[in-house]
Amino acid sequence: MNANTSRQSAAEWEEGAQLFDRTTRDLPPGRHQFHKERMMAQIHEAQQAEHTGVGEKAVAPAKIRRLRLPRPAIALPALVAALAGVVVTGVVKSGGGTGIEDGGVATGPALTTTVGAASTKGVPQLLDQIALAAADVDHPTVKPGQYIYVESKTASSFVRTIDDKSFLASHELHRRQVWMSADGTKGWLIDPAVNDTSEGETLSLPDETGNTPEAHLNAPSYDYLTKLTTDPDALLAKIYKETEGDGNSPDQQAFTTIGDLLGETYPPAELYSALFKAAAKIPGVVVVNDATDAVGRHGVAVARLDKTSGQREEWIFDKKTHVFLGERSVQVNKMSGEDALITPGTVTFTSAILSRAIVDGEKQTPSQSG
Repeated sequence: MNANTSRQSAAEWEEGAQLFDRTTRDLPPGRHQFHKERMMAQIHEAQQAEHTGVGEKAVAPAKIRRLRLPRPAIALPALVAALAGVVVTGVVKSGGGTGIEDGGVATGPALTTTVGAASTKGVPQLLDQIALAAADVDHPTVKPGQYIYVESKTASSFVRTIDDKSFLASHELHRRQVWMSADGTKGWLIDPAVNDTSEGETLSLPDETGNTPEAHLNAPSYDYLTKLTTDPDALLAKIYKETEGDGNSPDQQAFTTIGDLLGETYPPAELYSALFKAAAKIPGVVVVNDATDAVGRHGVAVARLDKTSGQREEWIFDKKTHVFLGERSVQVNKMSGEDALITPGTVTFTSAILSRAIVDGEKQTPSQSG
């Protein structure tokens, strides 16, 4: 990889982003996310290498940790080209009357919802209540040899292209299970939208090339989270600094980064509370009084509209206990071009956290843990 990759012209960056969109759109839906996350991990490694003066050999694909990343506004052309060389168009099979089956998950019509009204009124008060509730939660310490286990239900809508015809489709709601060790070097993922087999796949490090990337905000380990500041102002400043250049705007990326830390991680209670206090300081945050998670639980949402994509990211909490239920992204604004297929009310991603626990072994569930 050229050490000057990140200094390429704006036109080259835009060309790379368009290439990424074109090459990944025809992937089976689950693998689209897989390659997107691999590319984003590689981008981070490339940026780190340039900043530290490390040469080409250190810039290698990082092991994938699934974060629901937004569509990248820019992409490193060299990395996109590398991905383009291994892209294989997915085989579309008959689903026996149930729609298309692809990547182990049946697909059907796009997910939709009513776009709830949003208001800036009461945002600080709601996030303060959520922060207080989070501080009261007893998060056990993860001991050596133990794993953080998160079980969820997820679904998503996406643009699918077959024979040059594009349309909206969706993954059916399905179970997702993740195990990660405290230091982030061992793990396992079972998700039929991502895995090639029902047994899942390892997330353990080092990766196939022998590299062990360091944990960072967009791929944190439990140990990494325990070392983060719990001062909301300092925490938010760190998030802005370390995600600079990511996403469609600094404010949206900061909001998305915090949202990702709410899902498949287990932050210490003080940090968990600080994340919500930090979110209250991000411009554009709103409240949606009624939002529904992936399994139909109603709650109140803390949200923010990404004006570039027209999508609103919503974190959903129980109205009484303020426990985090899940999240979703809803198309709010009309878009142009092929993105116009994603009409207002389309749910592009939805999840519901069903279980979050500390277990004694990889692929062990809470009921099996002593």
